[in-house]
Amino acid sequence: MSQSLVLIVDDEPHIREVVRFAAEKAGYATEEAGDGEAALAAYAQHSPDLVVLDIKMPRMSGLEVCRTLRTQGDIPIIFLTSNDEEIDRILGLEMGGDDYVTKPFSPRELVSRIGAVLRRSQRTPAATEPTSQLKRGDLLLDEERHEVRWRREPVALTVTEFGLLAALMRRPGKVFTRDELVDRMYRFNNHVADRTVDSHVRRVRQKFAALGGDVVVTVHGVGYRLGPCGQDAVHG
Repeated sequence: MSQSLVLIVDDEPHIREVVRFAAEKAGYATEEAGDGEAALAAYAQHSPDLVVLDIKMPRMSGLEVCRTLRTQGDIPIIFLTSNDEEIDRILGLEMGGDDYVTKPFSPRELVSRIGAVLRRSQRTPAATEPTSQLKRGDLLLDEERHEVRWRREPVALTVTEFGLLAALMRRPGKVFTRDELVDRMYRFNNHVADRTVDSHVRRVRQKFAALGGDVVVTVHGVGYRLGPCGQDAVHG
């Protein structure tokens, strides 16, 4: 199996060196970029499996890079932020970031989070494990292949969006609070704002609505549950 490629984006060479050393020691291949424009060029050239992305950079911020990458696909993104950038962290997660690490950070912790996000996005089960497909109505979610289909049409979801939908599908009758969804969407960060969860739900809805899908229902004052997914829908 080939090495996963991690693109490290930070305008500080020392930070890139620390992350590169820790990632390569853990068995990952790496590429580096010193600003947002270089990051987009490296992404196009190397097709990385995950991006470690600094938020505050000259010429093009990490948030702008994330916004551009999200128009091109669902590559996992882990943001690097400073302790005083809470608003940027929230915006980053709302725009589709899968996790964040605050500076100064432990290289070991960052590598652990890289591994966790990659495992969620590239789940490779043991040969003895049964096929893990979740199906309801016109919606099919394959946890092993990390694929989602609506009426046989593929739907591109980020790692976090995939985790949200999988949580709802595993318990189709349950109403999840936002805190419960955070626990399932973010392995390490449990201090994620409610509005961040709402933003992920909104993006999932938009993607399925474009295909005529109805996959998430809001239960006001409580949270969210899985929608009818094309079955039991009331028309009129």
